[in-house]
Amino acid sequence: MKSRAPLTIAEVAPPRTWDARLARRLVTPLKNTRVTPNYLTTLRLAIGLAGAACLAQAGFGWANAGALLIVISNFADHTDGELARISGKTSKIGHFYDLASDTLITVLLFLCLGLRLAAQGRHMAIHPALLGGVAGVAVALIFFLRMRIESLAGKTQTAQGEAAGFETEDVLYLLPLVTLTGGIAPFLIAASIGAPLFALWVVVDYRRVVRRTRPAPAVPEAMVSP
Repeated sequence: MKSRAPLTIAEVAPPRTWDARLARRLVTPLKNTRVTPNYLTTLRLAIGLAGAACLAQAGFGWANAGALLIVISNFADHTDGELARISGKTSKIGHFYDLASDTLITVLLFLCLGLRLAAQGRHMAIHPALLGGVAGVAVALIFFLRMRIESLAGKTQTAQGEAAGFETEDVLYLLPLVTLTGGIAPFLIAASIGAPLFALWVVVDYRRVVRRTRPAPAVPEAMVSP
């Protein structure tokens, strides 16, 4: 792990979103301890996997328990990054681990919702497990391309849309409302349409970044004027 001298809280730019601000307050006591961001990533991953597993079960209680665990996991996703910022405990492996965890949990979220509907015998024009798989694959592609864009053009190029202290991914905080109201099927259909469309936009953005960062072709020596 690559470490730098820990910064004071005042030296670190404040988080833009409400959940990240709360996460920073919670992890500040861990700043000078042996707890690393990777520990928090592992905790977030474990909670998210448990949430996805619960969502795959057929019972109403399982669905709501899974939704709650996904919400907690989504919030915990901010804790590792905030600890890394204020403590200087950063690493490329840790960053990749965080992104891989995000991808896995989000893919499993949609896939398990599809499996849940399939287990309930829900009749849909397209098999619900296939809808979940489409949304999951699209999300995986989005995460992969954003990681590639970040490596080519820097992290600022992959910043999520933010307004009034909320990010795009904060829509997952509404998941308990989806499970409580029995809206899993419409939610999954919307995700199976919206995620591929957003993935297509990210593909276009990735191609733009690749063209912009591609080195200019070398001029042949014979064409250079003496």
